[in-house]
Amino acid sequence: MDRSCWGCHRSHAVGRLVSGFILLVLGGSFLVTPDRAGWISAGFWLLLLLLPLMGEGRVSRLVAREQYRSARRIATYTRWLHPMDGMMEYPAFLRGLELAQQGNLDEAIKIFQLYQPRATATGRLATILLYRITARWDELVAWVHHHVPEKVVVNDPTVGITYLRSLGETGDLNGLLQGIGRLERKLGKLDISLLRMFVFAFCGQVDLVQKAFNGSLSIYSASIRQFWLATAELAAGNETIARSQLLELRDRADPVQRSAIDWRLTHPLASFDSLTHSSKTILITLRTNITQEAQYSLGSWRRRHKAYATYALIGANGLMFAIQQQLGESENLYTLYRLGALIPETVFMGEWWRVLSANFLHLNLLHLLTNMLGLYVLGRFVETRLGTIKFLIVYFVSGIGAMLMIAVLAVLTGVPDLLCVGASGAVMGLLGAIAAILLRGWQQDKARVARKQLGWILGLVGLQVISDLLIPEASMVGHVSGLILGFLTGYFLATPSSSLK
Repeated sequence: MDRSCWGCHRSHAVGRLVSGFILLVLGGSFLVTPDRAGWISAGFWLLLLLLPLMGEGRVSRLVAREQYRSARRIATYTRWLHPMDGMMEYPAFLRGLELAQQGNLDEAIKIFQLYQPRATATGRLATILLYRITARWDELVAWVHHHVPEKVVVNDPTVGITYLRSLGETGDLNGLLQGIGRLERKLGKLDISLLRMFVFAFCGQVDLVQKAFNGSLSIYSASIRQFWLATAELAAGNETIARSQLLELRDRADPVQRSAIDWRLTHPLASFDSLTHSSKTILITLRTNITQEAQYSLGSWRRRHKAYATYALIGANGLMFAIQQQLGESENLYTLYRLGALIPETVFMGEWWRVLSANFLHLNLLHLLTNMLGLYVLGRFVETRLGTIKFLIVYFVSGIGAMLMIAVLAVLTGVPDLLCVGASGAVMGLLGAIAAILLRGWQQDKARVARKQLGWILGLVGLQVISDLLIPEASMVGHVSGLILGFLTGYFLATPSSSLK
């Protein structure tokens, strides 16, 4: 049973309502007790937003692993945090899935039938589960066609995902592919991955099904993975392999999964040749999108690539901070001078090595942690995309160049005794390099995801500029210099052949 059966999709309206309520609490508490306003609003944020989201995430993961009893126990408590969000009935649904998994189909059906008459999201979910636990896909398609408005199919992820899967189950590959574009815009990342996996399985794209389960769908149980890989093999024409896998799985499957396997073995899948030209074009576009998302999405990391240089730089910065503490507090100017802080006057007297060493020194623990967090997040992306050598080139060109620019401007403006330390110029260089990689992706590959991510990067740059203006101690010269140098270096190094290692 895949995750879409859970239907635990937080209503945007409820989310806005809760956020508005928290803002009201913040405003009201600020008027009554200004000193505690932050703590009070933070408490409501934790109670009404963070805890329910954490609970939903945990429930979704347990459902994906088919651990319905554990999921029900958590949902029983978290539902009270959002009683108006349709969550009150979820424990009952999970109890129904638990009973069906144990073979008590009659009891499970009674639970779902209790909620089925309701013309609400809860009633629709109950109807979907009734059809799904017995693999009555043709009846599910008929129900959607006759009783569910088009806008509900598009806007309710549970209905939409299940309906499109049922089209694949009943052999309507063209309907499945034509419908995915309308639905993708409404879905979260995990649900998009799930829907795409259905498409690839029914179209016989075994490699992409395997890639999905190795990546964003890795939370799913081994039995679900085997079922869908066998489905892809069957659609690809590898009938002997597929039937062997399905029969082996059937011997140890629960009653719900046995129903799905029996349907698969007795209802031939549609042939790839039945796809129209437009459907084939959509399938090609989906493959392209997945490749581009793996290449340009800031949230995607390739597991086989270890960002060793990024971790080594973090370790080196941490080691230097420990040395600072041993020799005398990190904010001790003499200690910083001895270890290599940037002082423009001494740099131009011949101590050029300071433009490098200053990148590994930090004023205090907060300064260090802030820069290392940026290095950890941004560095892994750049190292993964450009490779270790080019990543190090970007990092040191940005860091050294930023320090050199600070030194030049300090001398020109009459403050040659300025002391400067920190890796922020190098970290900003990584941000610039990411912007360059995304820009190249937009220009060369016409990747929409690169254009979207580039917008986020420009927003981060804007926030950094505002932060620099508000914090006098921050070196805007160093940050801007590092950003520009990182962008130029990254743009030069991010050739098509090296943009994804």
